[in-house]
Amino acid sequence: MKPHRTPVLIVGGGLTGLSAAVFLAHHGVRATLVERHPDTSTHPKARAINPRTMELYRAVGMEERVRAGRSPITGNTDLVHVESLAGKERVRMPHASPEDIGRISPTQWTLIDQNQLEPILRERAVEAGADVRFSTRVDAIRENGTGVLVDTTDLSTGAAGRIHADYVIAADGSRSPLREMLGIGAHGRGTLTDLVSFFFEADLTEALRGRRIIAAYVNNPEVRGTIIPIDNDRRWVINVSFFPEQGQRAEDFTEERCTALVRAAVGVPDLPLKIESVDMPAWDISARVADTLATRRVFVAGDAAHVMPPTGAFGASTGIQDAYNLAWKLALVLSGTAGPGLLESYDAERRPVAEETVRQAMLRFAVREGRQYQEVAAELVDETTMTFGYCYRSGAFAAEDGAPDTVLEDPEHPGARPGARAPHVRLDGPEGPVSLIDLYGDGFTLLVDEEAGPWTGAVEREAARLGAGLKVVRIGRGTRLWDQDGSFRRRYGLLAGGAVLVRPDGFVGWRTTAGHGGSLDRSATAALRRILDRETLDRE
Repeated sequence: MKPHRTPVLIVGGGLTGLSAAVFLAHHGVRATLVERHPDTSTHPKARAINPRTMELYRAVGMEERVRAGRSPITGNTDLVHVESLAGKERVRMPHASPEDIGRISPTQWTLIDQNQLEPILRERAVEAGADVRFSTRVDAIRENGTGVLVDTTDLSTGAAGRIHADYVIAADGSRSPLREMLGIGAHGRGTLTDLVSFFFEADLTEALRGRRIIAAYVNNPEVRGTIIPIDNDRRWVINVSFFPEQGQRAEDFTEERCTALVRAAVGVPDLPLKIESVDMPAWDISARVADTLATRRVFVAGDAAHVMPPTGAFGASTGIQDAYNLAWKLALVLSGTAGPGLLESYDAERRPVAEETVRQAMLRFAVREGRQYQEVAAELVDETTMTFGYCYRSGAFAAEDGAPDTVLEDPEHPGARPGARAPHVRLDGPEGPVSLIDLYGDGFTLLVDEEAGPWTGAVEREAARLGAGLKVVRIGRGTRLWDQDGSFRRRYGLLAGGAVLVRPDGFVGWRTTAGHGGSLDRSATAALRRILDRETLDRE
């Protein structure tokens, strides 16, 4: 059997896998994607895409396309913990306003159901040249010296196939068959609760009392679950916990029982309602992180790498951000520009972020399960910090001496240190306001304060010689991008003449706070070479 050759094979056609195909195509890599299911999701599932993730879709020209498919519940802001929807509200989770986010990002939250977003991503991936194959199961995987061999079965015909990939992204879900085949373990609490989901129609206006909910977490003696709006009017989905250890089964959820559970969750015993369906498959809420996110040529991403409770709406965005971290690194290694050390940085950068994100989701889940908010408030990190403030403690960047060994920073007061997200600053340009965020995404960007000397030419020449795209952008009152109030220096921690090298994923790779001294070109060039792991390539 002659194998199909591809630079990157993506296993899994959910949000992470499809986003990976789009991001790779943006960097010039046409991937192959296989998914065992016949089509994209039919269930809303994840529906809150955070502003950092929207920055990533913005960078690849998809922001408006994603927003066009947004959910009817756009504009809803309330995440509430209640005894019942009509009854006592135990706590309302803090939610950042658009004004707050506008100081940190040029974009905003987008509420879009997973079954709406996946087709948009699939269409874009195919347009960009990705080979997308649904109804295709992976049966075996083995790495060798030249790549990865993957045996597949076309589930629509039964035909066997084989794919030879240079690299593989395992984005095949929380139960990840690929992760098991590779012998990669996972740690964490494991399964927290089993659930069934079903749709219903009802008028909940009186019980809502003017609240516009994204979700209501219900906990009372009769039912534990989550009410989620579908059309912001009469259609809803409820996720209800059940307990197999007590002899309960998903098959026990008859129409009569579902009706009683909805009424208990809403808190209206005689609520008129219609159950749409009771045949949804059972699922579970779990918390675990893979022991490693990478072998030599296989990279684990999305739910295969980290699964967490939906409380906090962290899961989908964390997986999509995994894919973005991987895409530019794979593109540079495949082109021969970077050495293997760049790919090794994926696990070092993303796994600590996954660990903290799962921990934060667990704290929120504890409140849903009945723990008092005050008991966990000291450990809870606010939504805005979780969205924008995650940092890499080690990886593909030139770390500064004395940098804090933390995985989070306050995005309202960014440190802009290497390993942190390059902050948003709105500057004036010849055609109007420009966000620095919009300069990132294609290649490396060297931001230089207007008082810096003419030292950047050596860095540009070295980047061109290596094949690494680099643009130099001077910022100040006398440049094409002028800074009227000193925001650039202030938010990037710079003095006169300072400079910052930003990676293609919008993270700081190197910084000099002041532009004095005659070795800045050598320092910046050395940082670029370190990020690209050129030493390994040069030895070869």
